[in-house]
Amino acid sequence: MFYENNLMRHLDKGILLSVFVITVCGLFAIYSATHGSEAQIGHVTFKKQLIWTAIGIVALAATIMTPIRFFHKYAFGIYGFSMVLLILVLLVGTGSGAKRWISFGSVWIQPAEFAKIGTVLALAKYLSHDNRNLEDAREIIVAFGLVLLPVVLIIRQPDLGSGLVFWALVLPVLHWGGLSPIIMFILVAPLVSLICAFNYYSFLIAMIVISLVLILSRRGMVFFLTNVILNIGVGIATPFMWNLLKQYQKKRILTFLGLNTDPQGLGYQVIQSKVAIGSGGFLGKGFLQGTQTHLRFLPEQHTDFIFCVIGEEFGFIGVMVILALFLYLILKSLNIAVSVKSKFLSLLVFGGLLILLFQITVNIGMTVKIMPVTGLPLPFLSYGGSSLLSSLIISGLILNASRRRFEYI
Repeated sequence: MFYENNLMRHLDKGILLSVFVITVCGLFAIYSATHGSEAQIGHVTFKKQLIWTAIGIVALAATIMTPIRFFHKYAFGIYGFSMVLLILVLLVGTGSGAKRWISFGSVWIQPAEFAKIGTVLALAKYLSHDNRNLEDAREIIVAFGLVLLPVVLIIRQPDLGSGLVFWALVLPVLHWGGLSPIIMFILVAPLVSLICAFNYYSFLIAMIVISLVLILSRRGMVFFLTNVILNIGVGIATPFMWNLLKQYQKKRILTFLGLNTDPQGLGYQVIQSKVAIGSGGFLGKGFLQGTQTHLRFLPEQHTDFIFCVIGEEFGFIGVMVILALFLYLILKSLNIAVSVKSKFLSLLVFGGLLILLFQITVNIGMTVKIMPVTGLPLPFLSYGGSSLLSSLIISGLILNASRRRFEYI
């Protein structure tokens, strides 16, 4: 009993409070976004989110109290189970236009959300092994393989937005686990080549910069030639990769780059989003008083664009409060990742905060047109049981690590 009380003393109550406040704000925003002309549907939607919130709180508490050695021991098992769910969604999944959910009667779950947790656990366990050498290409390939498998399965649904979360995770976690800067550069260079390949001059400049860095690394001619040829190959393959994208995915990218305004499609969402946030002013229009929200000018306002509801009804002050809470959550989590004694816990917390940070950045960014429209939910705030449950479990893992920051695993 004394040991458990001692552990509870180290629990980061600031993170717990910030998660609770953001989740409650999400409930208010969802209630407002679904309130109005379709009262019955809105009532059902809000009631479902309340139920998921209750389930999520239980899951949060259970995750905090579970011995961290359980997650270390069964990390690969949890990862494997999440992959099975991703395969099942391809076979028996449901959804309009994309198979992203598994239906159990009236309950729908999105396996991609739980695959994020499984992948972070697997990466943390793999990279925390005492004999792991990240100068060995085989070690890096295995780590990438752990991420590539869920990405392939998720893109098959198709769900490009969720797939991006995994790619945003892998390189920072590898670096946190000890990957050297030059190897990081080598891994990032093909992505730079891919982006620059759409223009001849930008691609030429990219090749010159990559070549100079490779020369300065002094790793030999074979190393230099292999990487130069790889990056040139990526540039040549880019047009073929572009043609593999779905039409709506191409449209999203072109709209984001300003090459396709699409005012009646994806562009319409962003335009109405900016109008909603801008119309909130400094103090906002007040709870349940948002005109853009209640006249239904903005599609998906209770899911992907929930941030606009907050901006319109609570104004600049409301937006800054939410951003401050998110910033506090991320910085405190980063402090835990730095201070824990266990490498497994450090990698786990860092991976978890990256998932939250990426989704927060992309979701809020797309509402003000500095990020593409990806369909990623805003953690704790957007409507959706799987997203909320996943975010609360990740928070539980971070809080569990804060309790056990002085333990070695």
